[in-house]
Amino acid sequence: MKKSLLALAALSLIAGTAAAQSSVTMYGIADVGIVHESGNPAGSVNKVTSGVSAGSRLGFRGIEDLGGGMAALFVLETGINYDTGGNAQLASAGNPAGAAFGRQTFVGIKSSAGTLTLGRQYNPYFKTVNAVDPFGTGQEGNSGNIMSFTGSNGRSANSIQYVSPVAGGFSAELLYAFGEVLGDTSASRVINGALSYTNGPFLIRLAHQRQNNPDTSIDAARNTILASNYDFGVAKLQLAYAVARGQRSIANAQETVGFYAATPYRAKPLVPLALTDADVRDYLIGTTIPVGAGNILASYIRRQDRSAAGQNAKQIAIGYEYNLSKRTTLYTAFSRIINENGAGYTVGNSGDITAGSGDHGTSLGVRHTF
Repeated sequence: MKKSLLALAALSLIAGTAAAQSSVTMYGIADVGIVHESGNPAGSVNKVTSGVSAGSRLGFRGIEDLGGGMAALFVLETGINYDTGGNAQLASAGNPAGAAFGRQTFVGIKSSAGTLTLGRQYNPYFKTVNAVDPFGTGQEGNSGNIMSFTGSNGRSANSIQYVSPVAGGFSAELLYAFGEVLGDTSASRVINGALSYTNGPFLIRLAHQRQNNPDTSIDAARNTILASNYDFGVAKLQLAYAVARGQRSIANAQETVGFYAATPYRAKPLVPLALTDADVRDYLIGTTIPVGAGNILASYIRRQDRSAAGQNAKQIAIGYEYNLSKRTTLYTAFSRIINENGAGYTVGNSGDITAGSGDHGTSLGVRHTF
């Protein structure tokens, strides 16, 4: 009888230990703001927008200890429009309209040799842009208003990604996305990678992407960015220099829609830049300054168009975030874009899926994480 009780106790202990080694967590962001956009010949607009500073979402992440230093992991994440209650994902490359979990969906294995994941996930190039944007690619100062993102708003579908462990401050990331075109394995293929070095307050990243077109006779997109942060304590300095070439280099909808869908703005060309052979340079300088329980955010971005059209643009943005708690933040921001020679870039934010409607934007909102 005693042996049976001891055996039962041992089994219970093992089961309890196994359960403790596996977990699933629900998480999310609820972000809603009031936005005012102006500068459009048709007039200004006021609206309540979801995901102004960070895309509103609901997600599930899980991890299971496999023993021997290995673990299985997964992420399942959907976007939510808190202003309407609808799904936040629109039709885009690799993301059909109404995708149930269109933000991230991946599964993988983590070990001392690194992490390998498969599915739809943020790519190394986007993570590099996000690391040096004071606004975190959100609010009205969103760097994506002018600078190129790669993939579908920074995500790559049908992809395999490897992230190395950190050694001496160095790490590497490599993503390969299948084009899945019958009869041509190189058509629509994406190769995206980054090298990173971190030493205390200093960070530097170099990232590159090459995305082939469905017709491989057409020049592929090639994006390269060198980005760096240095935290002085009283302020963080953020710098980036990017080069975009090829017919799909300018992949972000915010850079190609502008006012083109409605009233032409400042003689915007009939052919959006995304459909031409682009050759542009982007320069970003930004800062994050801690003030009390919050941060002042500021950035200046310059896009230099080296084509004959010379459609340059620059964006000036300033904002402030105040932390009411560890989970709840109030924010506000203002941004202005100055277009040159008929360029039609517009001020948008993380939740402004219509890419904004003017060259001035102001926001005031609240973000809660859970």
